[in-house]
Amino acid sequence: MIEIPETCRAALLVGRGQPLEIGEVTVPRRLEPNAILVRHLVATICATDGHVQHGDTQASHDCYPRILGHEMVGRVVRLGEGVTHDSIGRPLAVGDRIVYTHGFCGQCYQCVVAHEPTLCEHRRCYTQTLSTEFPHLTGGFAEYGYVFPTAGRVRVPDVVPDELASAASCALRTVVHGFDRLGRIRDTDRVAIQGSGPLGLFATALAVRSGAPSVIVIGGPAERLEVARRWGATHTLDIGELPDPAERRSRVLDWAEGRGPEVVIEVSGARSAFPEGIELIARGGRYLVLGQRHNEAVEVRPSDITDKHLRVVGSISAGVDHYARALDFLAHNWERFPWMDLISNRYRLEEINVALERMREWREIKAAIMLGEQRG
Repeated sequence: MIEIPETCRAALLVGRGQPLEIGEVTVPRRLEPNAILVRHLVATICATDGHVQHGDTQASHDCYPRILGHEMVGRVVRLGEGVTHDSIGRPLAVGDRIVYTHGFCGQCYQCVVAHEPTLCEHRRCYTQTLSTEFPHLTGGFAEYGYVFPTAGRVRVPDVVPDELASAASCALRTVVHGFDRLGRIRDTDRVAIQGSGPLGLFATALAVRSGAPSVIVIGGPAERLEVARRWGATHTLDIGELPDPAERRSRVLDWAEGRGPEVVIEVSGARSAFPEGIELIARGGRYLVLGQRHNEAVEVRPSDITDKHLRVVGSISAGVDHYARALDFLAHNWERFPWMDLISNRYRLEEINVALERMREWREIKAAIMLGEQRG
């Protein structure tokens, strides 16, 4: 029997724009049927965590104190009534490592008819509830975590280290979902990726594996672009060295036979990225938009979409199938891609504010908060 404490440490957001504070949070003694309690091993930091902290994203709202962090991996310490398997039918037991989704109700139009669980009308989301109310532990930056009864849960393959399993539970699953909505990349499709953070790097790997003849990564700083090249990018463009969008477009056109890339993938989150992407893309091309979560308006000419005969596709979050396939992609391509390039630094929970600030300053690719004993 695993001994479970009455409280655990967590990094709490206590006000908009405030540093996170380390505090003690109740570990729930009871579980709802089908819920799970995990001991978190690692929580990696997503850029969205910093945006939510400072209130500059659509995901921000006033709810304090609460626990941030939405990409994490944990070891099962208690199973609620009825839990015997993970969401893809594999036996699940105390001691197994899992990643887990938000809680999708499975009973609304989006879940049942549209088959779009990420648009669930009654979704229970992590990071968005008070840590002072049951079930308390609804964020990754805590030593323990509560898996909602309606959340998908996927057992982590042994070959995948904790830090990468955590990153797969947001960055990679988002890209896997986006590629599904984009459609097949053909062996004649040149791909340009706007952004070289974790989303951009995982998009690079998926595009390379899809057989794209050229993969252009636009971003920075130089360390991220170096990883993109190691992962198979054929061209990289540092926005710090070429800040003029017109000059960037000219360079990309040179690399794309003057027509532009047939596929552009936006994962930067930058305000200027969407108009620039529309300019870059070839006529008849496809534009996948994953990173635009800011609250600002941008100027575009809708006629460019019409005249260029473009398909513009948005995608948000992911379903449990994408979590599972993200882990499989890591496991099955372990020898092809040096995945650990992604993890730029590791921090203790007490160092969370340093890690968040370094992520905001682009001084980290993916920072990992180490919360328990690790595997791999």
